Amino acid sequence: MPDFAIYPSLKDKTVIISGGAQGIGAEIVKAFAAQGARVGFLDLDETSSKALASDNVTYEICDLRDIDAMKSALGKLKDRLGGADVLVNNAARDDRHDWKDVTPEYWDERQNTNLRHMFFAIQTVAPDMIAKGGGSIINMGSNSWWEAGGGFPAYTTAKAAVHGLTRTMARDLGDHRIRVNTVVPGWVMTERQKDLWVTPDAIEAHRARQCLPDLIEPVYLARMVLFLASDDAAMCSANNYMVEAGSI
Repeated sequence: MPDFAIYPSLKDKTVIISGGAQGIGAEIVKAFAAQGARVGFLDLDETSSKALASDNVTYEICDLRDIDAMKSALGKLKDRLGGADVLVNNAARDDRHDWKDVTPEYWDERQNTNLRHMFFAIQTVAPDMIAKGGGSIINMGSNSWWEAGGGFPAYTTAKAAVHGLTRTMARDLGDHRIRVNTVVPGWVMTERQKDLWVTPDAIEAHRARQCLPDLIEPVYLARMVLFLASDDAAMCSANNYMVEAGSI
């Protein structure tokens, strides 16, 4: 693994991350902690959350589909860490589903899982960023809809909407020097992906679609998030930052 940049502007910043216990989220938690930030994350998995906790990493267990519970959890993190300087809206689930089987109830649940909590997390933490004179909000998107991927329409619809959320909130919050951006992952080799969908044939086909030959590891998403959270990205807002190895 190569050596990565250290961002002095992230030291002692308060960073809030949703879905931080596993996968990309866990890598983001570790990356901010290594920068000397004060990190708080939300997740449902208590066992994995405990494993990440440290002197500068804390967590709250909550179901992000329950907005009141999420707001309460964010309040508890604020009490321990102070108001947020950085928010990373990471939590999502890319469960596969056939469009013919989708019910209104399932559709709504997927939007609640993959989209709704992002807006309400922004609504909850933005006043603290305004009071501090600025901040950075990073929403995790997906290149699945850019590529016209099939097999999970409720997920891809939610992820497409993330980009609209990013751009409108960048406009609404920009006067307060709050930057809002989207990080767009390609197919990232998390343990969940390896357990459910990685096969030799799938990997061969995927490599053929990428410009670069290497598979995407979660650490590379975390490094893009660090950049966008840092002062080095002070003039970056309302945009998409692709980490997909040139997928086509």
